[in-house]
Amino acid sequence: MSVQERKARERADRERLIVATARELAEQQGWDAVTTRRLAERIEYSQPVLYSHFRGKREIIGAVALQGATELAAAVRAACAAADGPRDRVAALARAYLDFAERNPAVYDALFQLDGGLAYAREDTPAPLKDAFAALMETLGEVAGDALHPGVFTETFWAALHGLATLTRAGRLPAEFAAERVRLLVERLPVV
Repeated sequence: MSVQERKARERADRERLIVATARELAEQQGWDAVTTRRLAERIEYSQPVLYSHFRGKREIIGAVALQGATELAAAVRAACAAADGPRDRVAALARAYLDFAERNPAVYDALFQLDGGLAYAREDTPAPLKDAFAALMETLGEVAGDALHPGVFTETFWAALHGLATLTRAGRLPAEFAAERVRLLVERLPVV
């Protein structure tokens, strides 16, 4: 291995460490606790080293969001692959999405609440974000019907899931009715 390859590998390892540490700190204490000073202390590198990887907290949030989008897409696809029939796949998708939001609140915030400097619903949207949406559309597109554009249907269903995730987490919807809300949402679909 050349010196340049080793340095590139070490740089990639440091970057993964920064993202993992930021994510861990945010999950434990919230995003307000994530500062470059704290990250530098935790990973035992100087702040200039952090800045050589990320221009600041905003880019770190974006990196966590991209990692989370990849994980969300995988969770949704795995859940849908294990389900039989369109309605069961949609229910599995909804449960996987809501479970992901509940298990990873800081990552969910990085994806959908905080400014990570990422472009959404545009030509320059990063591939992991496009893939997460595609994972939703793979199942939702099959139940959209001829009357709706599959992307619009997916956006609308996603918005409903996001609302459920956000309102439940904020305590505005009682958590004990989460399964009932998913059932109600899925049963109202005009699935063939």
